[in-house]
Amino acid sequence: MTMNSEIVEYIEREIIPLYSSFDRAHQTDHAREVIDRSLAIAAEYDVDINMVYTIAAYHDTGLTAGRERHHIVSAEILAADKFIREHFTPEQIVVMQQAVEDHRASSDHEPRTIYGRIVAEADRLIVPHTIIRRTVQYGLAHYPTLTGEEHFARCIEHLTEKYGEGGYLKLWIPHSENARQLEALRKIIADKALLSELFETIFAEEQSAL
Repeated sequence: MTMNSEIVEYIEREIIPLYSSFDRAHQTDHAREVIDRSLAIAAEYDVDINMVYTIAAYHDTGLTAGRERHHIVSAEILAADKFIREHFTPEQIVVMQQAVEDHRASSDHEPRTIYGRIVAEADRLIVPHTIIRRTVQYGLAHYPTLTGEEHFARCIEHLTEKYGEGGYLKLWIPHSENARQLEALRKIIADKALLSELFETIFAEEQSAL
């Protein structure tokens, strides 16, 4: 199956640019990474790549309304889009809505379809240094009054809660690259001296970029 050029052109023009107004951890580069990774994973499955592409593009658009309900709002934005309604069937839109809703790492249930598993896996983007950088970026954007020491404490807390042993993040695609990278990240989290060194370097770089 080939990509529908009309869908790609619309999303490139109207949807991807929305990410430029979000925090530094969710800029247009994040949207494109999730799209690329979703399409790469989808190549292993019998799925509609236009749906995969669209789900990935819309998955964080709900950040316009804040982070807490962003997965719900993202699904609502997708379903309300007149262009989307003209290019997909009602049944396809329901599946895409569910996938967007299910992508969140802290979701209390497994994604309902393969489309949800694909975007959830792609959104994990588990590259240890990138994860640490995104954690720093989010902290600087949302907690600007914290001291450097407090930012480090928040970084440790977030990484441990989400990525540590027993953390809430779940992987849904067997034998993925994310699984190997998660083990590498957990070793860094467990080595507080190494984590502190990485944090200090990234924190200084991100502060200078503000």
